[in-house]
Amino acid sequence: MNDLRNAAETAIHQCLDLGAEESIAIVTDDERRPIAEALYEVAAEITDDATFLQYPPGDQHGQEPPEPVAAAMKAADAFLAPTTRSLSHTRARSDACAAGARGATLPGITERVMVAGLDADYEAIAGHCRDVLEQVEGADEIRVTSPAGTDITFDIGEREWHDDTGMVREAGSFSNLPAGEVFVAPADATGTFVVDGTMMPHGLLADGQELSFEVEDGHVTHISDDAIRADVEEASTEVGMAATNLAELGIGTNVGVNELVGSVLLDEKAAGTVHIAIGDDASIGGETEAPIHLDGILREPTVYADGESITLPR
Repeated sequence: MNDLRNAAETAIHQCLDLGAEESIAIVTDDERRPIAEALYEVAAEITDDATFLQYPPGDQHGQEPPEPVAAAMKAADAFLAPTTRSLSHTRARSDACAAGARGATLPGITERVMVAGLDADYEAIAGHCRDVLEQVEGADEIRVTSPAGTDITFDIGEREWHDDTGMVREAGSFSNLPAGEVFVAPADATGTFVVDGTMMPHGLLADGQELSFEVEDGHVTHISDDAIRADVEEASTEVGMAATNLAELGIGTNVGVNELVGSVLLDEKAAGTVHIAIGDDASIGGETEAPIHLDGILREPTVYADGESITLPR
C-alpha cells in the first residue's frame, strides 16, 4: 500500500499541484476503487473539498459516465479518473476541461501499472518530452525502422506535435496518467510496421511474436493478426475506411518505465519505444473519427527526422 500511496502523492502533488483552496473530484468504478481510495486519501489531506464518486464499469471505452459524475467533474477545479473504461474521449471529460477543470484520466489502470508509471519524476519526464519535441518539430518527414522489420515513413504535413507530460497545473489542461509521450496524428504514411511489444487484444507479446501491418496512403492495407484484423473489419462496417486510418505516431519518454508489462496505457509511455495506432485520430489533431484506436508498441526503434537520426530517451 505504501507504493500505491507514493504513486498517489505523485499524481496529487507533482502532476496536479493541488492547492488547499481547490476542489477535486475523484471518479472511479467498482473495479478500480483501491486506486481511487489512495488518491482520495492524499487529496483529502490537502483540501476539505474532495469528492469521491463510484459507479459501475462502462461497457466500452468512451462511454459517457452517469450525469452526476459528469457534473462533479465539470464543477471541480481538478479531477482524477481511474476507471476500467476510458473517459478520455467523452463529452464529460471535454466539457469539464472547457469549464476550466484540469485533470487526468487513468483508463484501465491497475495497481501494478499505477506504481510502475507514477512512482517517477514527472519534472524529468517533461524535460525528456521537450528534448524529443525539439528534434521532431518542424520536420516534414519522420521515418521509423526497427530490428523486427519496421520501415515506415510518415508525412507530418501541417499536423501539430503534442506532448503528454503528466503535468496538469493549468486550468483546462488534461493528461493521461501514467504519462510520458510525444505524439502526432500524421497526415499520411506508407510502409510497414511490426509490433513486437504490446497490443490489444493480446497484451504483452511473447518472445518472437510479431504483428505485421502494411500501410499505403495513410491506411492499413494488410494485418497479419486475425484478432486485430477482425476488430478493424468490424469497425469498418460502421465507418468504412476510417477504421483503417493510420492514426498516430508516438514516442515514449517515461524513463521510469524500464520494462513492458502488457498494459498499453503504461507501455506506450516507456522511454525509447515507439507506438503506432490505427483508427480514430480526431481527439489528437487529426480529422478521422472511428470507434477504435488500437496502439501497438515497437521495441528498439530508430527514428529519423528529415533523414537525421534523433536521440531517444532511455
